[in-house]
Amino acid sequence: MNKGTVKFFNVSKGFGFIKDADSDNEYFVHVSGLKDQIKENDVVTFELTEGKKGINAVNVKLA
Repeated sequence: MNKGTVKFFNVSKGFGFIKDADSDNEYFVHVSGLKDQIKENDVVTFELTEGKKGINAVNVKLA
């Protein structure tokens, strides 16, 4: 499990970005990959998977 912070999340459009705590990489997150509701600046845990346009965060949960 990776840990990071929600940098941006648009509830109405259903997507955002998570900044990884260890690497400073940013990963796309879609509402379909959420286990909990998230908002900007939440600390979360997540897994990574290959998506259509790159690596996506999935199984995103509040830490």
